[in-house]
Amino acid sequence: MTLIRSEMVGFGHCLPTKVVTNDDLAKIVETSDEWIRTRTGIVSRHISDGETTGDLSFNAAQMALKTAGMTAEDLDMIIVATVTPDNTSPSVAAKISGRLGTKSGTICTDISAACSGFIYALTMADNMIRLGQIKTALVIGAETLSKIVDWTDRNTCVLFGDGAGAVVIRAKEGQGTSADTGILATKLYADGSHYESLVVLGGVSTTQTSGFVTMDGKEVFKYAVNALSQAAENVMEIAGVTKDDVDWILPHQANIRIIEGVGKKLDLPEEKVIVSVDHHGNTSAASIPLALSENYAAGRLKKGDLVVLTAMGAGFTWGGALVRI
Repeated sequence: MTLIRSEMVGFGHCLPTKVVTNDDLAKIVETSDEWIRTRTGIVSRHISDGETTGDLSFNAAQMALKTAGMTAEDLDMIIVATVTPDNTSPSVAAKISGRLGTKSGTICTDISAACSGFIYALTMADNMIRLGQIKTALVIGAETLSKIVDWTDRNTCVLFGDGAGAVVIRAKEGQGTSADTGILATKLYADGSHYESLVVLGGVSTTQTSGFVTMDGKEVFKYAVNALSQAAENVMEIAGVTKDDVDWILPHQANIRIIEGVGKKLDLPEEKVIVSVDHHGNTSAASIPLALSENYAAGRLKKGDLVVLTAMGAGFTWGGALVRI
């Protein structure tokens, strides 16, 4: 049976040039490298020094198009997952469209699903391709979380970083089996009863400010391992594969304990679990595409690899995708 798949053909990423280490943070809040490293696995993170979410997105997009061997005029859609847009309106996607020089009529939109944003955006672009509404999409996850972090709060400021990752996906005919190349399965979830557990206390309609991130760390941790594992298991089941078929799992990079917990719950060996939280921190919607592009550029991820992507974020939102690179 012939089936339209969304093949990943281009990868790109961009990080701010400024790197902030744990020792740097120890100079501004009461913390230490050992305290941060043992509890989170984070050693350093990139922090915007003038770069906006749009700037990082644009650079990641250019790299993704270059590796895809395509131009902006080939794009039918740009979708950006972010909770830190340059402006309340218009979208970051529209800004990228203008800077890239896409053709008139290219669909542009942003999506807000926090750390799950890239999985949400990828799912929506994939659905449009499979329905035949578009043929090619640029999907970006990008954040400048440093702009909504309280740098006097040691419990949160040590966690987050800035960056952007992008993929180009395009329609390709497959046989409808798990041997196909492209996005094989996706699944999204949300549970709004946990709205207050991870929230940015600000907004246009409430405080007229951007606000700062606040988090119930214990509640998030407790929910995250189960949610991430559930999403991973479900997309494997939908596609008809087992954990033994999987080459890599790429969980959202929030905390090394969560990442390790997901690997153990899925009974996957450590060498199959991709980790970038040590040098990225939690970059929210940028987390998964950043790691995808970085590992692809390094030659660690190769064509034909079967990869499980899984993420959870504020809302709570969570989801998974199974992709054959």
